[in-house]
Amino acid sequence: MVDSAVPELPAPPPLEELLAQAVVVGLPMNTRFRGTTLRQVMLLRGPHGWAEFSPFPEYDAVESSRWLAAAVEAGWQGWPAPVRDWIPVNATVPAVPARDVPAVLARYGQGVGAVKIKVAESGQQLSNDLDRVSAVRDALPEAGLRIDANAGWDHDTALEALSRIAEITELEYAEQPVPGIDGLARLREALAARGIDTLLAADEAIRKETDPLAVARAGAAEVAVVKVQPLGGVRRALGIVKAAGLDAVVSSALDSSVGLAGGVALAAALPELSFACGLGTAALFAEDVVVEPWIPRGGGIAVQPAPEPDADALERLRLPEETQRWWRERLTASHAVLAGGHRPETGLVRL
Repeated sequence: MVDSAVPELPAPPPLEELLAQAVVVGLPMNTRFRGTTLRQVMLLRGPHGWAEFSPFPEYDAVESSRWLAAAVEAGWQGWPAPVRDWIPVNATVPAVPARDVPAVLARYGQGVGAVKIKVAESGQQLSNDLDRVSAVRDALPEAGLRIDANAGWDHDTALEALSRIAEITELEYAEQPVPGIDGLARLREALAARGIDTLLAADEAIRKETDPLAVARAGAAEVAVVKVQPLGGVRRALGIVKAAGLDAVVSSALDSSVGLAGGVALAAALPELSFACGLGTAALFAEDVVVEPWIPRGGGIAVQPAPEPDADALERLRLPEETQRWWRERLTASHAVLAGGHRPETGLVRL
């Protein structure tokens, strides 16, 4: 049964307070991920500590306002009390050639119990995905595997891909193999008709929908992938998980270690945690804003207070003034939406 009660987004502090210590940094990546090799992140400082505001460049002010709400919660409210002190974390393998899989996995050290494998990359073939999955299975035969297509397959391709993967290995779940709620529901029926019991997980169909509970109402997936920034904060994500009644996997939105602390706080506060979480993405960065990045060790991350950015790292990774100004305009537009519920015209261009 789906409970419709989901917490409202928090009211933001004055814009001037948010901008007072805001700084934008660029985190170079070890491997191209989500089409980029430099992750741009705006960091804010509030009375409860540092917070992250990092909606992807193509997101408009309305969608970005939820990311701002998460930053407001982190820096100006703090998070709920944890119910556990250790979070199991999966390794993440980008859409790299199969030969590069061992090097990617090595960044996560020993004790990896689960691996998320990116598939459906633009310009690649299904054979590339199958080779990558096989390489991970060969490298970590005891680990639980899940794939993430970021809605990159159509129905027929997804059905073929999941059928072929089922011949190679069992998956914990397939994350957003096709676009939309209806697409997931249709694929779920087609897999059942073929006798394939791979669970489906909804990501974009939750975080990019105006109604985050629509997936549960439609019976379109068995697992909900929840990300703190896109859903508007830890408390709101907790409310969505409770209302949906689905197993939840907490994942990163390619956050810095400052932003990852919010994902850890969410995973620590969930009443149940059935799957390892996708909070190991700091391993994808060549540099981070903290001295000791939040990279999982021994297959997980300890629950701890949000980290303080390193002053030298902030200076070294600080982006040019033109980019600082562009992000301040984004923050201003998102603040207007969060504070007043309207959608301003910003005239922003992608940098």
